[in-house]
Amino acid sequence: MSKVEKIDLLIEGGNGKPDASIAQRLGPLKINIGQVMSKINEKTAAFKGMRVPVKLLVDTETKNVELEMGLPPASELIKKELGIEKGSPTPNMMKVANMAVEQVIKVAKMKISDMFVHDLKTAVKNIAGSCNSLGVLVEGKVSSEFNKDLMAGVYDREVKEEVIVVSPEKVARLKAQ
Repeated sequence: MSKVEKIDLLIEGGNGKPDASIAQRLGPLKINIGQVMSKINEKTAAFKGMRVPVKLLVDTETKNVELEMGLPPASELIKKELGIEKGSPTPNMMKVANMAVEQVIKVAKMKISDMFVHDLKTAVKNIAGSCNSLGVLVEGKVSSEFNKDLMAGVYDREVKEEVIVVSPEKVARLKAQ
C-alpha cells in the first residue's frame, strides 16, 4: 500500500519557481521538481501576480503527483480587482482605494465556494470587511457603514442581479471621492 504525502504551498500564480523551500519539501520525495512547477504554473496562470494556495498529493511509491488548487486569499483578489499593489500600512487612517459594490460582488462570487456563508449577500459583507483591513473604501464608506446599508437593503438589486460590471462614470466618481 503506497503512502500519499501532502504538501501545502503558496505559489505566485503562473510564475512559481523551484526555490529552496520547495526543493526541501519535494527533493526527498525524488520527484521531478521542474515538471511539478510547470504543471503548477499552467494551472495557476489565470491568477498571474497573485499568491495561490496549492496542495500537492504525492504518491511516494509511484511518484505520481496530483494538484489541488485553491483560490487566492480575498485580499489578493481585491488588490487585483482594483489594480493596486498593496494595501494601506495604516488602514484605519489612510485609504488606498474606493471599490464599487459591483466589484465587491465580483470578488464575492469568485470566493464564495471557499467561504462559510449561505448566500451572496453575506459573502459580499465578508469581502467588504476584507476591504476595510486593506484600507479600501466600498462605495466611499468604511465597511461597517457599507455593511449597515447592505443589510438595510440599499444594494439588494445589485446583489440579487449579481451585477459585476461597473460603469466608467461610476469608477471615475469613486476615484474622485
